[in-house]
Amino acid sequence: MTPKISAFLKEAEHDSPFLVVDLDVVENSYNQLHSSFEEAKIYYAMKANPARPILERLNKLGSCFDAASIGEIEECLAIGVDPSRISFGNTLKKKSDIKKAFDAGVNLFVFDCIEELDKIAEVAPGAKVYCRILVNRHGAGASWPLSRKFGCSSSMAHDLLLQAKSKGLVPYGLSFHVGSQQMDPAHWGKALTDVSILFDALRELGVKLEMVNIGGGFPAHYQDDIPELSDFIDFIKEHLTQSFGDVWPEVFMEPGRYMVAEAGVLQSEVVCVSIKDFGEEVRWVYLDIGKFGGLAETIEESIVYKIVTEHGEDDMGPVIVAGPTCDSCDTLYERTLYHLPHALKAGDKVQVMSAGAYTTMYASQGFNGFAPPKEYFV
Repeated sequence: MTPKISAFLKEAEHDSPFLVVDLDVVENSYNQLHSSFEEAKIYYAMKANPARPILERLNKLGSCFDAASIGEIEECLAIGVDPSRISFGNTLKKKSDIKKAFDAGVNLFVFDCIEELDKIAEVAPGAKVYCRILVNRHGAGASWPLSRKFGCSSSMAHDLLLQAKSKGLVPYGLSFHVGSQQMDPAHWGKALTDVSILFDALRELGVKLEMVNIGGGFPAHYQDDIPELSDFIDFIKEHLTQSFGDVWPEVFMEPGRYMVAEAGVLQSEVVCVSIKDFGEEVRWVYLDIGKFGGLAETIEESIVYKIVTEHGEDDMGPVIVAGPTCDSCDTLYERTLYHLPHALKAGDKVQVMSAGAYTTMYASQGFNGFAPPKEYFV
């Protein structure tokens, strides 16, 4: 927890739950990534947290933006982001939204199927397009796998990029994503090999691709230790050289979680501590925030947040952690061996750490009448 967040929480009189974000941490994350990989363009994955203060800070730093909807694009434009620095990076787009984006000056679109390619060709003639390929289909090494919803096979990408040229579009590159909160750098190596093979095959047919988008996936620190950023960047650079020699294509990346997760702390309140029968050791700790309040990434207990209390860590015992709603699936940690202080009681304030990404925007707008967390920026 940064000194600025700590000071804010000490003086805060706001009702919980709420998120407080230290924008300097966001800036430091951007600068660290930029300085360690100057050859790459950073397209911030807005879906992680599209709050305007975050976008404004990143825009001042020169970041580009990966947008998943026309709403996110319009938010970028509203703060003065040049449309040339926006990628419409969702493979699923309404034709009307593609047209709105193109008319606004956005000229970079992703696709992964013929229908999407046809939509772009119809309403965004001459646009640059890049095809997303399937990699790491089983989500190995990733705490939040992306499975098969996005992307196509390499053989299909080959055919689609040839068609893109014939449809009057500019076949610009390839993209992939190895899974969110990815702990194993090796998955970028296999993906880059697949990409380089496609580059060579298409070049022989007169299609010269210019860009590879290595996606996001860099992890944030929750409870367990994570590799250093340099472990990922050094590995990726090494495999870019193995795949492309000394002359690389343009390299794009789409960090989201890495950029904002550790910048945010969720303030929550204990609603109740209980047991289900006399003599049970395992307590149930109910918080005023749960899956529907923003902690959706606790589905399958994928992301295990660190919870900090005022009682320290000296006298701890096993707990099941749950949210406040009248839905039994609103249980955060039951299989995970989670411990919290025995002194914890109703009314205590607790902090959910590294909660700056994928929380406030995942929150329901009012399930069971619980309002989504407010956001504050320091």
